[in-house]
Amino acid sequence: MTLGRVPMRTRVGKRLRRIIERPASVELTKYEKLLPAIAAREDDLRERSDDDLTRAARDLRTDGQFSTEHLIEFGALGREAARRALGERAFDVQVLGMMGLLSQHVVQMATGEGKTLVGALAACGHALQGKRVHVISVNDYLARRDAEWMRPVFDLLGVSVGWVEPATTHAERKDAYDCDVTYGAVSEIGFDVLRDRLVTKAEDRVLTQPHVAIVDEADSVLVDEARVPLVMAGSVDAGIVDEEVAKIVRRLRLGLHYETDADGKNAWLTPAGSSVVEKALGGIDLYDESGTERLASVNVALHAHALLTRDVDYLVRDGKVQLINTSRGRVAELQRWPDGLQAAVEAKEQLPPSDRGEVLDSITVQALIARYPVVAGMTGTAVAVAETLREFYKLEVAVIPPNTPIIRVDELDRIFSSPSQKLRAIVAEITRVHEEGRPILVGTQDVAESEELAEKLTKAGLTCTVLNARNDAEEAEIIAEAGKPGTITVSTQMAGRGTDIKLGGSSSDEAEREKAVELGGLYVIGTARYPSSRLDDQLRGRAGRQGDPGGSVFFASMEDDLVLAGAPDVPDGLAADEDTGEITDPAAVRHLNHAQRVVEGANQEIHRNTWRYTRLIERQRTDLLTFRDEVLLTDTAAELLHTQAPERYDELAERLSEETLAQVCREIMLYHLDQLWSDHLAFLADVRESIHLRALGKETPIDEFHRAAIPQFHKIVGDAKDRAVKTFTDTEVTDDGLDLAGAGVKRPTSTWTYLVHDNPFDSDAEQALKKIRGTLRKKRR
Repeated sequence: MTLGRVPMRTRVGKRLRRIIERPASVELTKYEKLLPAIAAREDDLRERSDDDLTRAARDLRTDGQFSTEHLIEFGALGREAARRALGERAFDVQVLGMMGLLSQHVVQMATGEGKTLVGALAACGHALQGKRVHVISVNDYLARRDAEWMRPVFDLLGVSVGWVEPATTHAERKDAYDCDVTYGAVSEIGFDVLRDRLVTKAEDRVLTQPHVAIVDEADSVLVDEARVPLVMAGSVDAGIVDEEVAKIVRRLRLGLHYETDADGKNAWLTPAGSSVVEKALGGIDLYDESGTERLASVNVALHAHALLTRDVDYLVRDGKVQLINTSRGRVAELQRWPDGLQAAVEAKEQLPPSDRGEVLDSITVQALIARYPVVAGMTGTAVAVAETLREFYKLEVAVIPPNTPIIRVDELDRIFSSPSQKLRAIVAEITRVHEEGRPILVGTQDVAESEELAEKLTKAGLTCTVLNARNDAEEAEIIAEAGKPGTITVSTQMAGRGTDIKLGGSSSDEAEREKAVELGGLYVIGTARYPSSRLDDQLRGRAGRQGDPGGSVFFASMEDDLVLAGAPDVPDGLAADEDTGEITDPAAVRHLNHAQRVVEGANQEIHRNTWRYTRLIERQRTDLLTFRDEVLLTDTAAELLHTQAPERYDELAERLSEETLAQVCREIMLYHLDQLWSDHLAFLADVRESIHLRALGKETPIDEFHRAAIPQFHKIVGDAKDRAVKTFTDTEVTDDGLDLAGAGVKRPTSTWTYLVHDNPFDSDAEQALKKIRGTLRKKRR
């Protein structure tokens, strides 16, 4: 058999199949045909009591799939339950969206079309088919809000519902996961999976085996969040920081002492910078063997100083560094960088270092979602990532038309030569529109930009409300009032905010609503293109909901971060207005679109690269967890130690009860398994850091990674058994049993999570950008 070349017939077949099965081509015609039959059941169901409605829903319970007749009945019951519980009769498009979720698709529905109700009804439908359902959201606020908001619907249909959030206790978590339907943020559910992997008693697990995942804001969760693995770490000891290095680096200047790349991913000392640092450290040579440790400290401190910006990447609040999740525009609770970088940022801000930790376990979003036999999702912007959803999750997109045609007016981008010219134009535009009384929503890139714009507006005599990571607890109230005439709302990342903007504000004052309608509805202004066109569309989609009037416009400059990252070779001399700096040359739009495509492609390549490396790790973790579960749920550890150390075992059996001794053996074995897995992750991280240097020959980096990872993994179980025997034999016996803590068999006193790519210092992002730039250049030729 010849390997290497793919037969022509296979290649053509795949190409034709790709064309035929193009993204968003899923047809829901067979479900559309059921809508008249569902509508025909309305009058009869309206006459029934609440108890009758609940009994009718329970009569549908089955351990199999709904028949067509059952699906029709459930559609009618769900619509009536929503009407009674919420005062909202589900539109046909919402019922169609529900059936799309029941048939395991990602449904695209425009902002304001009622996805929350669609997801709740689909969750009920899956639950009535005997499946345990997790509704996975992009943040904790939405998980709790939606569970509480939809609870009356669940109650009427006889389905139990709960939710989890960071403040949920252990007992509350168990109760929540025991419900038919559980709402939770992707990170919260992911970390519960990681915590359950580390328990030493089976009863301490909180999760039960789920069957269905319904993913809200599916593109944000499955694409944006998936670039960052969920990582759990445990405290080891007090953090250590090189304060001397931090003080030295704080005095360094860009261009003289250090340089950064155009993507803002890497920083390095210039010869002058190296000289300054070496002199300040007593004349050492950073680049000989004796200076290696200080060089590592300098590099980490320089990364913190040059590449991480306060109020963009993190906040300092209550004496602590708090990371900002840029895809959500919120503070990332309980999340931090790896220790060296975390300590360097704390030193930069002159704060005491937090505890040092070690990685205990990790899981990717792909691996988390793969735990569910049935997956579906909903979002307003699925078509743009249809290929990604197909590639990584084998999901197809179904587009649900809006209930009322969208009449929003999306204006052409206004592009300027420099950010300062752009900012002046934005303030002028806000001033002009505000004079009409029209409500305005401004979407910014980060906290710093939102506050700079607010300051400029204040100086111009305009009052605005700012929503960013500093006050995200107030987001529902702020967003709800953004449609009130005369209101100016400035917000960072709008994706996943979840609260609809109703014209007239939250008071339901019809006069205020009519006034907003007459003024043209909500006017959305984007201060720059986002790294993804999906995020642009999500911001635009805040205007023009449910057939309302609305408008949008994006401002950009040729020096925006997006352009510098994706199209740094934009030529000079584009025609621009001499007074305002606004560029009139049509080529500017082409350069802007090109830059956005490059960055989108690079992010997808990072996602793909992360998955290439973590796929092996996930398989290894699954294999090890099989053995770990055997140790956790049986007497395997006791039997092993009885065999390997019979005298010690018999000695302890005379002092301890059989149950206590079995648990001691279990804890010893589990400790060493978990510690060796943690060590394995650290080893793999080291391999990843050096992989490009180790693979300068013919082998690809991923092949070299596998070559290093596989034999190391196969040592774990054997080493764990050997260490367990030694610990069991050597550990002192007290009146309370074995002194496991004294033998070093102890768990971390606290845990936290990382929000960072696999390695903040690697060149994955840079390589991806170069690759995408080159590909698009070839296409343009």
